[in-house]
Amino acid sequence: MDTKLDPSRDDLPLMANTSHILVKHYVLDLDVDFESQIIEGTIVLFFESGNRFQKQSGSTKEPCRSESNEACRFRMPEPCHSPVTDTRTFSSKTRSNDFTICGKGEKDTSGKDGNHDNWEQASGISSSKYCCDTGNHGSEDFLLVLDCCDLSVLKVEEVDVAAVPGIEKLTRSPKLTVVSEELRNQIVCELVTLPADRWREQLDYYARCSQAPGCGELLFDTDTWSLQIRKTGAQTATDFPHAIRIRYSTKPQGRSVTWTSDQSGRPCVYTMGSPINNRALFPCQEPPVAMSTWQATVRAAASFVVLMSGENSAKPTQLREGCSSWHYYVTMPMPASTFTIAVGSWTEMKPETCSSNDLAAERSLSPSEADFRYVGICGHMEYPCRFQNPSATTQEIIPHRVFAPVCLKAACQETLLQLVPPCLSAAHRVLGTHPFSRLDILIVPGNFPSLGMASPHIIFLSQSVLTGNSHLCGTRLCHEIAHAWFGLAIGARDWTEEWLSEGFATHLEDVFWAKAQQLDPHEAQEQQELKACLRWCRLQDEVRNSPEEMQVLRPNKEKTGHVSDSGSSVVKHGLNPEKVFMQVHYLKGYFLLRFLAQRLGDDTYFAFLRKFVHTFHGQLILSQDFLQMLLENIPEEKRLELSVENIFRDWLESSGIPQPLQRERQAGAECGLARQVSVEVEKWIRMNRRPRKRKRRETEQVFEKDIFWLGTAHMFPACQNVMSGRSSF
Repeated sequence: MDTKLDPSRDDLPLMANTSHILVKHYVLDLDVDFESQIIEGTIVLFFESGNRFQKQSGSTKEPCRSESNEACRFRMPEPCHSPVTDTRTFSSKTRSNDFTICGKGEKDTSGKDGNHDNWEQASGISSSKYCCDTGNHGSEDFLLVLDCCDLSVLKVEEVDVAAVPGIEKLTRSPKLTVVSEELRNQIVCELVTLPADRWREQLDYYARCSQAPGCGELLFDTDTWSLQIRKTGAQTATDFPHAIRIRYSTKPQGRSVTWTSDQSGRPCVYTMGSPINNRALFPCQEPPVAMSTWQATVRAAASFVVLMSGENSAKPTQLREGCSSWHYYVTMPMPASTFTIAVGSWTEMKPETCSSNDLAAERSLSPSEADFRYVGICGHMEYPCRFQNPSATTQEIIPHRVFAPVCLKAACQETLLQLVPPCLSAAHRVLGTHPFSRLDILIVPGNFPSLGMASPHIIFLSQSVLTGNSHLCGTRLCHEIAHAWFGLAIGARDWTEEWLSEGFATHLEDVFWAKAQQLDPHEAQEQQELKACLRWCRLQDEVRNSPEEMQVLRPNKEKTGHVSDSGSSVVKHGLNPEKVFMQVHYLKGYFLLRFLAQRLGDDTYFAFLRKFVHTFHGQLILSQDFLQMLLENIPEEKRLELSVENIFRDWLESSGIPQPLQRERQAGAECGLARQVSVEVEKWIRMNRRPRKRKRRETEQVFEKDIFWLGTAHMFPACQNVMSGRSSF
């Protein structure tokens, strides 16, 4: 493989200028058309500007660089003949052709020599038209840049929020007499900063404002990765409209959504969690720092069920002509990449008999677990937080639903339904308060490329986990439940640090599953040691068969978390096709956490983990945030020269097998369960080598390489989940 990567192919650009202006809330109003395989409608974005923008040293005074002085050919708005915008009357027949590209065509953002040491060169910002996205360009207009790909944008307009009846309550004026840009922006500023205890009122205002008439179309253009919007005369982010409406439609080939058929042959669509996240579903700010809330109204034929990452268990509202409407919302700010939707002929699966587990079960806390009760003010931005809700802290099993095509009803009832309560309960015993108030679980179509995917309030599971016994399903379910804490409630500030999500989920799935099975400590240790042996084999294979640069957990090293002045950046290797098959972030991250847990001892380690969750929930972190807090909680005698710098060097910033892990595996004694597996594998290998009537030399070698996995799963069902992990990443 060529080690000089092309950023336009291998690195994923995050173009949004989040340092200047931030989306605080999205309101989506969409129609799902299975005949055309298009989702179309409007999205209203509510912005906040000023805070970080004012801190940009010199960016508010510096004129646009000469490279981009050539005027962009922005699409001119058509005259507006009606002051009222009907956001529901939108036909796919009005879709426009592809857009005119700004300047003289797409700018090549790839570095000539593939060297990514220069951050601005790697991001493709300084040498392209996007250098105009600084806060003030002298005589130039402010340029809003949104992440956007595979979308047809038809119209962008400012929203006249001042026209909403009763909106004057958010201003200091008892009556709105003179409406100006400044007043409209003041209204939005007051709206997005309403206190958390007024969240219902805030959502209502957002919905009403999203239906307000337009008050002027805005100039816009697109290129491969972004949508750029400007208003003539608005020279700073503060002057730019703080509420805009975008009318758009997806494309059937859009990379953020998958149109397919379910296991019953019925059409369905779902977001696939692709490397480009949601930018082919709606224009948005993709960088993790753009934490926002959202609400969405989605219409589809009455025979379809709409599931979404929302706090409410939505029910359909019947509309005319066999159409149903579904409404979801969230009040916890999260990156736009976590938004998920699935529309299909799903059936809610319910147990044949009532479970003894109350869906909102609460229990008394043991003295050893009581330390996860959080006291004090949370460190995140204000929102209605479950960690501050006494009843939520003791809610062992959150309300949950299971959906699947009707043909999988028997498999769900036999395997999945009975596992959800004990797995949720086990997670609560280990980490404490569930970050989200409810959970939907959906068995997705057969073309889903993984065993599972977690999003706020919803988990996608592959139909593969329903086969065999409960071990595969239980461990995968535990893995995805763990992401509620690590990956969602606590996110990585730099997407290249995937181990902060996947390493934690891999480590915690073993702990959750052992508690869900109610194993005694010795049985749990034996099972977890066997899984460590299998993952060790997989990691060795990974290192032998992958490029060295792809084995590094922190590829940006000291520049991890850095962005350009505008807030734009790139995700290194984000589009590299080999990345899809890599397990290194799961495996090396898992072994690092296992190494640290052994150093502290399980009781101390998990007590610290609960403390860490309570400190950082609702926030984005980098590796050093976790490691520094951990080392502060390790007694001096147990550190043994452990430091953030040493862990970076040995585990996160080097390829290959970390030296501490090699020493541990060489010195470690094989557990009893692993010895039994080894004996069984040797027996199968001997059987495979016996003379046969028909020799199949071409297949014997492959069979012998895989016999370890097959023999393990055959003799010890608890290991089936480990074997299946080979195809889960």
